[in-house]
Amino acid sequence: MSDCISPSDQALAQRLVALTEAGLPLVEDPWAWLADELEIEVDEALTLLQRLQAAGAIRRIAAVPNHYRLGYRHNGMTVWDVDDAEIERLGALIGAQPFVSHCYRRPRQDGWRYNLFAMVHGRSADYIEAYRNQIRALLGTACRADEMLVSSRILKKTGLRVGARRY
Repeated sequence: MSDCISPSDQALAQRLVALTEAGLPLVEDPWAWLADELEIEVDEALTLLQRLQAAGAIRRIAAVPNHYRLGYRHNGMTVWDVDDAEIERLGALIGAQPFVSHCYRRPRQDGWRYNLFAMVHGRSADYIEAYRNQIRALLGTACRADEMLVSSRILKKTGLRVGARRY
């Protein structure tokens, strides 16, 4: 972080990280809340966030919904064996589908032929299977095989925590 901001802003950036590492509060204007907490103007807080993001200190700012509380109780990681020559184009297409929460490429491994992963969420197993069929149709002949890995339990998802370290 020290390479992307001036020494005078270092303490401010550290406070920003400490305030946001557990997520932003559910308030009408989270940016105003952040600025108030930092005792700066909203545009200054946004500029600092943009600088940290541009420098790679912050990858992204995004909502992380609890799918189960929203009624999406079924999910599955769909895995696809996609022609390497088509994976960049098709990965972007699959990742843009409204029912795909995340999509990424992984290198093939010995005994594991799949190189495209797409997480899908739905209100029932039937929805998940329909989404899988839609992905299969979009991939067309570039897809040689697929499977779906179903979650056996819910894992707690959190972002990076740098404030309180316990060893």
